[in-house]
Amino acid sequence: MKGILLRAASNGEMLEMIYQDNKGNISQRRVKVLSMNNESFRAYCYARRQQRTFIIGNVLSVGPARKMRRGA
Repeated sequence: MKGILLRAASNGEMLEMIYQDNKGNISQRRVKVLSMNNESFRAYCYARRQQRTFIIGNVLSVGPARKMRRGA
């Protein structure tokens, strides 16, 4: 997982992740990783429209963002 986050940080690619906060709430988010350390990473969260800090251990799933389709 750290490899995906590091690659996204260096390439500037957008990721989709499923994240569980400290209260146990689960959310799906699109993020752009800005920086990382051993236990957490800083990213721009498109759902909240602001920079957030995420704990790597709370990430349930992460991968490249899918392209959104428009129309029927």
